[in-house]
Amino acid sequence: MITGQHHFAGADALARMLAVNVAASLRQALAGAQRATLAVSGGTTPQKFFEALSKQKLDWAQVTVTLVDERQVPETSDRSNARLVKAALIQNEAAAARFVPLFQNPTAAALPDFDVVILGMGNDGHTASFFPGGDRLAEALSPTAPPLLAISAPGAGEPRLTFSLRKLLAAKEIILHIQGADKAATLEKAQAGNDVLEMPVRSVLQSGHQVETYWCP
Repeated sequence: MITGQHHFAGADALARMLAVNVAASLRQALAGAQRATLAVSGGTTPQKFFEALSKQKLDWAQVTVTLVDERQVPETSDRSNARLVKAALIQNEAAAARFVPLFQNPTAAALPDFDVVILGMGNDGHTASFFPGGDRLAEALSPTAPPLLAISAPGAGEPRLTFSLRKLLAAKEIILHIQGADKAATLEKAQAGNDVLEMPVRSVLQSGHQVETYWCP
């Protein structure tokens, strides 16, 4: 359920504040444990946020960064989320972080529960790689799903890898980062219905887990 909504005039202001708040959450996690784990989403929306977060001062050497989901492509592809994260986030202060890719890395399934998860959302209502019509969508949303699984869907382009809903909901903090009037309309539609297979982002919004949204036009 959405428990906090943060609206900004533009992408730069959103990126700065989201970076400050995520860094604060990671510092808090590190105060109570030896390591903290952050799972981020790819695509075009988070690049400014990644760049802002990379400059935040904290004990990055004790932070593990991974992806919520990934296309099954090598990092040489411009479609690779790992490529984006390495270029935009694992830089500056955050260059000391440990990055765990998903593609051809089954050990990622053994990562501990996440401290912070940053989700995106498509206009089809997908989040992570929970796409409508996905061949393993029901399994990915199941409370007995494995932590990490391969999934394909008509709207997904390449075959994907995604952490399951069960794994994502085990996080201490979940943030939904979206931009544009179209995404605001999609979120409103998602909140108005109940069919999680039609709009899989509903599986997060209706989970009972607290979700903070960050949005700008």
